[in-house]
Parts: sequence; structure tokens; C-alpha cells
Amino acid sequence: MDIDVLRVSGKNEWKRLDQLTRAPSLTGEEIDELDLLYRYATTDLARVRTKSPDPDLIADLSRLLSAARGRLAGTSGLTGAIIARFFVVALPLAMYRIRWVIVGVMALFMALCVIQGHYLLTTPDAMSALGSPEALRAYAQDMFVDYYHQDTHAQFGLSVWANNSWICLQAVATGITGFYPLVLLWNNAVSLGTSAAVVIQYGGVWHFFRFILPHGLPELTAVFISMAAGLRVFWVFLVPGDATRFQAVGRAARGAMTAAFGAAILLAGSGFLEGFVTPSDLPDSVKIVLGVILTGAAWAYILILGRMAERAGGSDDVGTDAGYYQPVAG
Repeated sequence: MDIDVLRVSGKNEWKRLDQLTRAPSLTGEEIDELDLLYRYATTDLARVRTKSPDPDLIADLSRLLSAARGRLAGTSGLTGAIIARFFVVALPLAMYRIRWVIVGVMALFMALCVIQGHYLLTTPDAMSALGSPEALRAYAQDMFVDYYHQDTHAQFGLSVWANNSWICLQAVATGITGFYPLVLLWNNAVSLGTSAAVVIQYGGVWHFFRFILPHGLPELTAVFISMAAGLRVFWVFLVPGDATRFQAVGRAARGAMTAAFGAAILLAGSGFLEGFVTPSDLPDSVKIVLGVILTGAAWAYILILGRMAERAGGSDDVGTDAGYYQPVAG
């Protein structure tokens, strides 16, 4: 099939389909015409994909058909139903499908933290290499606490959210390398393990955990979600399954971005806790309970709604009609 011939022969029909799709109102005859042209364009798209794949034409026809389908179905743009489906199906399902990867990343992160902290606490030379006892004591007893009282509560919470969101974005965006998310995991685990060792040595165990746990539980959970989502893209690249590698990676990448959106929401909650709750005068037990509740709610959302969506045959792919298809030669 000559793609140029199809472009010429279908130009008027596609243009008319676009006009009818954009029209503010349609008569009965125009609705019938819209339906007929939609069917013709669907056939054209199928012919292009199988006989003479052209990525640009596939994308154009996919967008046109998506808009026309919305008009025929009586929907247009971002509706309440679409938003509800995203939060009830796509988002929890995207995170549910990587739940074991999240757990694996969490276990590796905590193991590295414990190893680093134990090494510093049991190796005086390594601890002294970090600074003098006076400097480390000042960090543990003053700087570690003052960190949570800088700026206003809102400014501090927003800056924390931005910093952690950047880490999550890097984990997702570089996931296909399979390497950089692990570098991020290593750096953050070693950093937290080092801080824990210094604060525990010069301030006590409770002094460390009463400042870390309220916001740290949901914050680290969000980071683990992003790292797991990025690593899943790398795994799918290696093992695409029944789909082509292009299609499999595309779906995994869109699912990873969906999961990253959920992580960003969770980070907003942890940022609020870090900005307003951690430095507050609330009892430590109340602060920690709030962090546990937020983290537990996130996991309940993933496991309960995600499982329901999985059993119902839902999809976490929000890009089905985006026009990104692997050309297949016929």
C-alpha cells in the first residue's frame, strides 16, 4: 500500500471527521456521518499499521479517532469518570503490580542503613574520620534538631517535598538503565545510616527515631515506590514477555509515571508532617502515630484497591489511545 496515496484519498474524509468532532452541535444526519467516517478512519488506521507503518500518520489518526470516539460516546476531555477511574483503578493497580519490588527495595535499603550504622558505631576510627567528637556532638544535639525548625513550616515542607520529588523523578526517569536507581538507593541508604550512627552515638536512639519516624516512614515509602517503578522498566526491557520490547517498555514506562504520581502525593503528605508535625510540640508518640497512619493508609490503598482492580481485569496503562504503537510489517 502506498502511504502517499492513502493520505491523498483519506485527506477529505479525515478533515471532515475532525470538523464533525469539533462541531458544537450535530444533527441526526451529521451524527450518522460522524459514525460512518469514524469506521472508515478505523479501517485506514488498521491498514497503515499492518501494511505500511508510518509513526506520524499512526499518531495523527490515533488522536483523531480518540477524539471522535469521545464525541460518539458522549464524553469529552477530562471528565469526573476518567479522574475517578485513575485514582480507583489505574493508580493503585500500577503500584500493586510492583508491590514485591517495593518490598525488595525497602529491604535492601534498610539492610544498607543498618550495615552502615553498625559499622560506624563499632569502628571508632571510622566514626572519628567523620569529624571531632565536639563537631559530631553539635550535629547530633543541635544541627539535627535545628534542621526541622528552619524557615516557616510551609516553606520547609515545600522545600522537602521538592527535594524528595526530584529524587523520585530521577529514579523513574533513569529506571531503564537499571543502574542509576540503585546508585540513588545506595547513596541515600549510606547517608541515612551515617546520620543515624552519629545521632545515636551522641544523642541516643530515641533522639534519632523521634525526629525521623513521623515523616520518614511515608517519605521513604514514596521513594521506594519510585525506585521500584524505575527498576520494573529495566526488567521489562530485558524480559518483554509476549509483547514487543518497544510496546512492553512503553507500557511499563507509563505505569512507572503513574506510580510516580502516587509517590508525589504521598510525599506531599510526608512534607506536611515534616514541616508542621515533626518540629511541633505534640507528644512524640502522637507524631509517630500520624506517620504510621499515613504510611498504613498508603499501603492499604495499594493492596486493597490495587487487588480489586487486578481481579476486575483493570489496566494501569493510561496511554492506550496516545498513538504510541510499534509498527508491524505485513
